[in-house]
Amino acid sequence: MLALEAEIKELIITTMSLEDIAADDIDAEAPLFNEGLGLDSIDALELGLALQKRYGVTLAADSEETRQHFASVRALSAFVAANRKQ
Repeated sequence: MLALEAEIKELIITTMSLEDIAADDIDAEAPLFNEGLGLDSIDALELGLALQKRYGVTLAADSEETRQHFASVRALSAFVAANRKQ
């Protein structure tokens, strides 16, 4: 699970072009949106597409369940681990 969290952190950094942030700087429990990494809804769409391409997972565009999956890196990695197609 820690390896998957690290992969997802790298995917976030690459997808969001966060050159000044290292994977170790991202707290797996910290919120991805608002006060955490400060991502917004456009970032969520981009990240969702990146996750779909890399892991074959599908996220509903705007559901409460999807918001819960995007709560943190840890929540996202748990979702990917349970639903990945590879």
